[in-house]
Amino acid sequence: MSITFNLIEMKKIIFLAMTLIFVNAISFAQSKMPNAVKTAFDQKFKNATKVKWDKESLHEYEAEFQWQGLNYSANFSDTGKWLETESQSSFTQLPDKVQNAFNSSHKGAIVKAVAKIETSKGENKYEVEIKNGVSTIELFYTPDGKEVKE
Repeated sequence: MSITFNLIEMKKIIFLAMTLIFVNAISFAQSKMPNAVKTAFDQKFKNATKVKWDKESLHEYEAEFQWQGLNYSANFSDTGKWLETESQSSFTQLPDKVQNAFNSSHKGAIVKAVAKIETSKGENKYEVEIKNGVSTIELFYTPDGKEVKE
């Protein structure tokens, strides 16, 4: 009986320790984010909620968040320069030219997700994720319906 009790208590202690390590790792990663990035994000996306940060590369950070009732992600350089924003969308919200181009070249494809991407260069593009067996393929389009490679 005491062995069973000890095993259950050990499992609880291990679970608690792993949870604390995970929370601490997330806090540490976010605390290493440059102030310029946080400031630029707060200015561009006032009142954003459920913000989660990831370090994309040595000099780039990505925030996933909710803003104005939609899911977004935004990328910033480590100096605080906004790079791009991706917002959730639906297929029917895509420009007609994008819908037509997709439908003509990907008949029968199962659309998994759609997003609008705005870049710091003033460009807009659209991403359509389709299911391909067990994997997902990302397709990108210009507003005039031209499919482009990323």
